[in-house]
Amino acid sequence: MSNNISVPPIRIVAANDHEIRNSGDFVLYWMIAQRRLNWNFALQRAVEYAEQLGKPLVILEALRCGYRWASERLHHFIVQGMADNQRRADASGVFYYAYLEDEPRAGSGLLESLSRQAAVVVTDEFPCFFLPQMVAAAADRVGCRMELIDGNGLLPLRAADRVFPLAHSFRRFLQKTLPEHLAHVPQAAPLTRLAGHAPANLPADLQRKWPPMSPTTLVRDTSYLQRLPIDHQVLPSSITGGSRAGEVRLSEFIAGGLDDYGERRNHPDDDKASGLSPYLHFGHISVHQVFHDVMSHDGWTPGDQATKATGSREGWWNASPSVESFLDELITWRELGYNMSWQRADYDQYQSLPDWALQTLQRHARDPRPYVYDLSQFEAAETHDEIWNAAQRQLVREGRVHNYLRMLWGKKILHWSHSPQEALAIMIELNNKYALDGRNPNSYSGIFWVLGRYDRAWGPERQVFGKIRYMTSENTARKVRLKEYLERFSV
Repeated sequence: MSNNISVPPIRIVAANDHEIRNSGDFVLYWMIAQRRLNWNFALQRAVEYAEQLGKPLVILEALRCGYRWASERLHHFIVQGMADNQRRADASGVFYYAYLEDEPRAGSGLLESLSRQAAVVVTDEFPCFFLPQMVAAAADRVGCRMELIDGNGLLPLRAADRVFPLAHSFRRFLQKTLPEHLAHVPQAAPLTRLAGHAPANLPADLQRKWPPMSPTTLVRDTSYLQRLPIDHQVLPSSITGGSRAGEVRLSEFIAGGLDDYGERRNHPDDDKASGLSPYLHFGHISVHQVFHDVMSHDGWTPGDQATKATGSREGWWNASPSVESFLDELITWRELGYNMSWQRADYDQYQSLPDWALQTLQRHARDPRPYVYDLSQFEAAETHDEIWNAAQRQLVREGRVHNYLRMLWGKKILHWSHSPQEALAIMIELNNKYALDGRNPNSYSGIFWVLGRYDRAWGPERQVFGKIRYMTSENTARKVRLKEYLERFSV
């Protein structure tokens, strides 16, 4: 490789000890987390290899069916994104290989077979769910150099050398460290660099064994979902997946929700949340693009931020209050979860809670509960609480819960479960099964925040909660506007 590397070295890590195979026929980008063809460091790295080695680029985007919580909802959302990728790739001349497993392990061997002809394999680094284990296993079978590219956040994962226990300490670290990384932005349209290049030719027998699909055809005819061994109870959401839909949502939010985001985002009736989390989770939109477009709208330029790192939620960016509020969610709280999941393999385990939280929950584990529900009752929204039931119905129907009510949703599961361990299991199951943005470091942060992660001890000490922060539906009803929300999700 040339020394002129446009992807920051801190975002590149070798997944195995193999060398580049100069005799290979193409460069392979195995797209598994950043599922888009723009603003994508991993794709950019693959394009750079294709240019410097003088070889065509193959993009493999596969969708397996044997993972936990695989459902019509998740599959359809991903396939909608694949259709966008197919259209953009076809216009660029690269070989886009879309593959859909029709039974568990049917795709086993595809990556290995492609890698035998590849000069180098580039893939996404994603520190959550089954992806780290999948990539580690694949790296052992790939016979050429394989690289992981970190495109997860504005802050590279390896820029932080420790796990931060509180948002304040992480925010202060960001304010000291992030400015040096803001200048390193992925190219908006890296495939234009390969314009005019001849696409790769893949062996016919390989394509017969693992036939490529047409995502655009599947989006038009969703009957394929019924043939797959996935959960057919969790139906597709009305929220459209894909990079085009993500960009439209971003534009709509900036035009109609950003300016009063700080004042109105907590009110369910107003529904002023950005709605970007599913697109960020599946990689249909880049956090770099979101940051760029939001800050351009606000008239901000690099260097406008304050120089002193205080850890304050407001004022550091020298942006409008609503933009400051949005950036704290987009950067501090979102990337705090990535910081945890990348450095601790037990990020999703009860024992990863801070010591003070474990101690207070243990002291109150046998406290009487005012109500006790099991998983099936929670799932069916069969509690005594109309606000909680409405939030659960929104999750089941739409694949999302209003941001403020998501906190209450979790707190009451803790309040009404036999034990905090059972409450954690119920939250993870319901969130990962139904939420489009589940199975993500950020969503695990939200779940574990319910139990004390990233928080402090609160008083007075209460039954069940101990020193864990307490929330009630009655107080929520007084603080936020939700009359229309309750009517919408009353049944």
